[in-house]
Amino acid sequence: MPLLSPVAGTVVEIHDEEPDHRARRSQVTLVPYMLGQPKRIRAGVDAVAGNRVVIALSAQGPFVVLAHLQQGSTSVREGEQVVTDQPVGRCGNSGNSTEPHVHLQVSDSTDWPRAKGVPIIFRHPSGSEWLPDTGDVVSR
Repeated sequence: MPLLSPVAGTVVEIHDEEPDHRARRSQVTLVPYMLGQPKRIRAGVDAVAGNRVVIALSAQGPFVVLAHLQQGSTSVREGEQVVTDQPVGRCGNSGNSTEPHVHLQVSDSTDWPRAKGVPIIFRHPSGSEWLPDTGDVVSR
């Protein structure tokens, strides 16, 4: 599926070289994937996060990470200004992933081993907001 940017900002990092894993349909088919887990961890961020697009909301951050994209699907370039709902890639199954999905994360840095997560509020087109940590729906 196409992946649309959830924010407007500047693309500051792209990684698009990791292969997609075959989707796992049973516990037995997970065995080869699980046996490869230590190798992925040792290989670092690229092997764990897989293919990704990172968008800076300002020069100092925060940074929105969209990870586990399909190999070869990124449609933006580093330095490009993106707008909300602009296609940036496709949902994939790269990195530390057993099924196709998108990992959305907001961080205070792109120094991934030291980066800290930043809270996210999801906004519905109606204007209501959802706080993931509480499940509460709020309006501003």
